[in-house]
Amino acid sequence: MDPPVDFVPRLELDMSYKILMSLGDPCDIARASCVSRSWHGFVVSNGLSKQLCLGMFPQLSGVDHVTESCSFKTEAETGSSNTKEWDVLEREHRVYGFLSHCCRSIVDRECISDAISASSTDNFPEEGINNTLEIRDRVGRIASYWSSKGQKNPAVPETLIYKLVGDLCVITEIDIQPFQAYFQTGFPIYSAKSVRFRMGYPTASVDLDSVDQSCHDSTNDKFVWTYTSPEFPMAQENCLQKFKFPKPVLCIGGFLLVELLGRVQRQEMDGLFYICVSHVRVLGRPLSPTFGIDMIEPSGKFVLKALSYTKESLPESSPRRISSLELQRRVRNLEHILNMLRGNVRDVEDIWDEGQDDSDEEFA
Repeated sequence: MDPPVDFVPRLELDMSYKILMSLGDPCDIARASCVSRSWHGFVVSNGLSKQLCLGMFPQLSGVDHVTESCSFKTEAETGSSNTKEWDVLEREHRVYGFLSHCCRSIVDRECISDAISASSTDNFPEEGINNTLEIRDRVGRIASYWSSKGQKNPAVPETLIYKLVGDLCVITEIDIQPFQAYFQTGFPIYSAKSVRFRMGYPTASVDLDSVDQSCHDSTNDKFVWTYTSPEFPMAQENCLQKFKFPKPVLCIGGFLLVELLGRVQRQEMDGLFYICVSHVRVLGRPLSPTFGIDMIEPSGKFVLKALSYTKESLPESSPRRISSLELQRRVRNLEHILNMLRGNVRDVEDIWDEGQDDSDEEFA
């Protein structure tokens, strides 16, 4: 029986490249690099792990360079073992290979950390953007939703800005539920005509602590959006509508802009058009604290940092932080209960039950 033949050194460079890149899976590329010295040298010198990552996430074209928090000793390679260039290639091989693996192995979870601001709010904070983090459209007897200000022109858009759980998140789906005004005649649903999403990072001059949550001006001078989705039609239905991306998107910087385009429902009371949303959910795979980024201003490039290669560093689900506005709303609910106990009769049965449910959920 003839001994096996190593095709990599025998074929032309382009042919070997096409064969190995056809593997597609980052785990297979990693295995291929361990077959022999020649295969390892070919995979690393041609940046196959990096090319595979760029194919999965074009947003990585903004990487200036990669870094690692731990050092590695590399074996000598003929002709280039101790060169700085080879060290860079080895580092990229490890970082991009592990990034590809994490993007495919982490289970999707909720990725919103906080609600930042809305382009307008009709009654703040009762109808503020923070209400969209609540999965239900009622908290006890109190409606829970965000409402824009009314407009005569139905073409006027609205935007909502959210902070995600990490600087790097792979986003697969965004869900939005329009609000149905059950307390108005005809139970109107204040949806938008369509929706579009942008992802990116804040500029260095933005102080997020000073952002007015009830309204914001143009976001173009405060954020850099590295990804813009197609426009999705939105149905005028009271349900959680799923907007799934054609392929997963890597959010660079950890911020999401929801663009609500066009208004369909006029309010009978004042004749103005409104958009109201009861819930926004973002599903994806957070890559922090395993990976991080450092933005390089004003170039728009960034440093991709591998902070750990251990499984223990992979992100796990954690309870969402309760914002100050949520606490304020819960305080108002408790005030309603106190009014009842003081003799101010009011139907607060659902509010009491809701308070107990929230306590069990947050502190279990």
